[in-house]
Parts: sequence; structure tokens; C-alpha cells
Amino acid sequence: MDPQLLAGVVGVVGVGVGAAAVLAFRLSEHEQSAPVPTSDTGSALPSGLADVLAVLRSSAVVLDETDEVVRASPAAYALGVVRGGRVLADELLDMVRKVRRDGEIREAELELPRGPLGDRMMSVWARVAPLSSTLVLLLVEDRTEARQVDAVRRDFVANISHELKTPVGGLALLAEALLDAADDPEAVRRFAGRMQRESDRLTRLVQDIIELSRLQSHDPLERPTLVPLDDVVVEAVDRSRLTAETRSITLVRGGQKGMMVLGDSRQLVTALGNLVENAVRYGPEGSRVAVVVGKVEDGHGGPIAEVSVTDEGPGIAAGERERIFERFYRVDSARSRATGGTGLGLSIVKHVAAGHGGEATVWSDEGTGSTFTLRLPAATPSQNGGGPTSHPIPREETA
Repeated sequence: MDPQLLAGVVGVVGVGVGAAAVLAFRLSEHEQSAPVPTSDTGSALPSGLADVLAVLRSSAVVLDETDEVVRASPAAYALGVVRGGRVLADELLDMVRKVRRDGEIREAELELPRGPLGDRMMSVWARVAPLSSTLVLLLVEDRTEARQVDAVRRDFVANISHELKTPVGGLALLAEALLDAADDPEAVRRFAGRMQRESDRLTRLVQDIIELSRLQSHDPLERPTLVPLDDVVVEAVDRSRLTAETRSITLVRGGQKGMMVLGDSRQLVTALGNLVENAVRYGPEGSRVAVVVGKVEDGHGGPIAEVSVTDEGPGIAAGERERIFERFYRVDSARSRATGGTGLGLSIVKHVAAGHGGEATVWSDEGTGSTFTLRLPAATPSQNGGGPTSHPIPREETA
């Protein structure tokens, strides 16, 4: 081989290795350990590049002059960039052909179909560089999650700004009215009381925002502990006991005792406490709120702990149930503001459940009340020190 050509190939391989090292640092969520499919033209690769692609965890594809895939990393197949020996996306092929034609490195942000079926899209960063007169290297990095996080953050900030305007604006108007009514003691008391309610609502909103932000930055399963559900239920119920007594609402608890889950006790108390608080807040005076612990199987022989909170409130319309776990969504905005609701309580519940590998569900019917349920993987006997995960107690007892 011509020494100059050999030097060029070695240089290209060096660039490829460098790029591989950078991309490998950003681990793809779609990495897999399957063998890397190859074609009959694999011997045409520059020496050493095939080994680099074989261990590369990010999406990398080498194409020949006919746009056939010579070699691809496992992530390229897992991500759906390559299927059947071809690159699926026309946008990527267009970049490849332009680079092959003029030899210029190109990169772009693209929206591509997630797969051959459905309409789900993914956001990717693509970079194309020539390897030789016939071979082209395509690098693709999935940035879908980062884009989604940015979108959620923007929406969250916009929602927060909107939600903060109401109590802050209300306080400003009430303060102005208070000044104008300085000589009227009855008006002063009335406006002062409304200012106190708006101030309390603003405080709750800020606390919920801080709590949700803290939950998003902490994975409860990174360093989980064994959490007794009995303790979680007791503490969650105690948080609403005073309000329940004020409204003559009876709190009862029952089901199974002694169940354990793996996770973060504080987060679980917060989530269940939000459910109990909502049930007490929106239930009619003199009604009852029941907190029941149960156990079911997940279909694979694993135990699932279920903690249900049932109220006798007005219920939730069918069209509203799918949205009630969204941030700042309220079934009845006027009533939520009157009771001090922030619209973040159920979002926190959903986030805590998902962080523990579980889910939050709701059953409701207008006029008959609602049942919110936290479903969490229960600790197995081996995780629980070999002891029983639960034993039955009377179905209900006054909390």
C-alpha cells in the first residue's frame, strides 16, 4: 500500500477511535450486547475500525458507495437507525450522499421516526464524515430524553409563573384594599383574613414546588431501605387528623399489617399523605376516609403492595380521570383555590410511585366517591430478612 495512503488510513482510524471514546462516554439507553451484524464487505474497513465499532455503545454506521451498511454498532440496530442492512431514514442518507460527493463533514439535529410502526418520533444529533473514497462514517446520538426534559422544564416554569400570579396578585389587591379601609375595623379584619388565606396558599404552592423539585433530583432506589408500610400509613394519616376532626370526618385504616417495601420512607409518607389530605379536603363533612393496605401478585409471582385511600366525595368525571395526575391540573379550579389546593399533590404522588417502580391509579364514579391506590413492589422474604411480608388484621380500625 502507498505509504501516504496508509498514513491517511491510520489517521482516519485515529479520528474514529477518538470519536468512539467520546460517544462511548455518553451511554445510549438502547445499548445491547448482541453480536454486531456484518456484511461481506467488512474486510474493506480500515484496520482497527471494525474492532472499535464492535465495542461502541453509541450508534455508529459505516456505509459503502451504494449506501449499503458495511458495519454498524449494536446501538445503531437497537435505536432503529439500521434495519435489514440499510439506513432507514432518508434524512441520514441525504447527509451521507452529500458527504460522499464533496468530502465535507456534516452534522445536524434531526427528528426521525422511532421505528417502522407508529408515529412516535425521536430527536437525534447526526454527524457524517468520510473514511475513504468509498466509505462514510455515520454517528447518531439519541437526544430524545434530553429534549423531553427541556420541554417539561419549560412547561413547568410557564405553569409556575401562571400559578404564582394569582396569589401574588391577590395579595397586592388585598393590601391596597386594606389601606383604603384603614378606618373600617370590620373591613380590615375581612381583608386581613383573605390575605392570610392567599399567603397560606402561596406558601403551600412554594412548598410543593420545592418538594417536586427535590423528588426529581433523588432516585429512591439508588440506596433503598426497608420501609414498613404500617409506619407510612400512621404518619400519613396523622398529617390530616386535625383537619379531619375539624370537619367531623372519620379516618379508618385496615387491611394487612407488617408489609414492607424498598425505597424512601419520607417520599412514601409524602405521597400517601397527599392522597389522605385530598380525601379529607374534598370529602363532605361527617363522611369517612378509609386507608387500606393489601397485597396482590404481579403476574410473575412477585408481591405487590397496594395502599388505597377511599373517600365519599363528589367523585371524578370519566373525562377528567386521565388528567388528574398532571401538574397544576384541577378538576374544579374554583373549589381547589377555595380549599387551598395547588394542583401539584397528585403529580407528586405519581412521581413517587414511578420512582419506586410502581404506579398510582384512580377509580371513581360521580356521586359515589373515589379510590386512589398506590401500587408498589413489596419486599420479598429474602429482602425482608426471611420473615413474613404481611399478616392479616381486622379489616378496619379507627385511625
